[in-house]
Amino acid sequence: MSTSDRLPTIRTVAEHAGVSKSLVSLVLHDSPNVSDDKRAAVLASIDALGYRPNLSARSLSRQRTDIVGVLINDLRNPWFVDCLEGMAPVLESHGLTMMLGDGRADRSGDDTVVRKFTELRLDALVLVGTREPTPLVAGAATSMPTVIVASRDLELPRADVVANDDTAGSELAVRHLADLGHRLIAHVAGSFGVVAALRAASYRSTMASLGLDTDGLVETCDLTEDGGYEAATRLLSRSPRPTAVYAVNDIAAVGVMTACQEAGLAVPQDISVVGYDNTSIAQLRHVSLTSVDNASSAVGRRAAAAVIDRIARPDASGTVDLIAPSLQVRGSTAPPAGT
Repeated sequence: MSTSDRLPTIRTVAEHAGVSKSLVSLVLHDSPNVSDDKRAAVLASIDALGYRPNLSARSLSRQRTDIVGVLINDLRNPWFVDCLEGMAPVLESHGLTMMLGDGRADRSGDDTVVRKFTELRLDALVLVGTREPTPLVAGAATSMPTVIVASRDLELPRADVVANDDTAGSELAVRHLADLGHRLIAHVAGSFGVVAALRAASYRSTMASLGLDTDGLVETCDLTEDGGYEAATRLLSRSPRPTAVYAVNDIAAVGVMTACQEAGLAVPQDISVVGYDNTSIAQLRHVSLTSVDNASSAVGRRAAAAVIDRIARPDASGTVDLIAPSLQVRGSTAPPAGT
């Protein structure tokens, strides 16, 4: 490779601009201790030579990577994508980039991703979604700035939690169905995780406050469409059959709607269905699912703000930020038949 073909370095930028290497370094770090004319000269040389900083060397010198590791429970769930869309612009405005990892349902996948994040010495860790944390994940969350998003499964003294108020959201779903006149309101609950447990507990307490029975009206699922379908199939085989079903999330609710269709039941004429998360799936015209809005973009934005603050104050006590949900009523709910 000839000299002219070599990538430009700080030394060649300094020679081109007629300044010292240390002054070029000050400009690259946006130091205020550089005169306007010197800064202009260095920036002009950087542009003319096409210089790009060596990010690895720069990270070592600053002990920062400007990268945040984000571990997603399952990228197939559209709520998580909406959350990331809220998170990314806030992080980028502070010079931070996301590195994504998808653990999915296999918790060994979490360990693999988090181990890489730790080895790369990323600036912070963000855990998004319900998971049963492994010792490795819990250890990493203790050793690096951590924010937990849309989950209540991991409690650490110096980790922040940004989530939806699941208790309030479940109450909105049940009261909506009760206000329509439903009394046999079933719940397809999640089979694991604190979030699912909170939603199920709120379902039961709200039903009790309305004087409604829940015996035989709860089936669990694994938070997937197939799981929702199987749980709903069990519920629909009972007598008396529920007139409404509230599902733990939108994906499970789609499975519920499929089970209703296969049983010859029209939604909402014969049975009403409510989901949770208000994902893009719920908003599709042919689905038109009434759903609790989990404020995905707002959760993402506030999670990003928590990351920035956590990096600046790594030893501060952890906080819990619960965002109030709302209910988006669509075509999947109506008064029970015959009313």
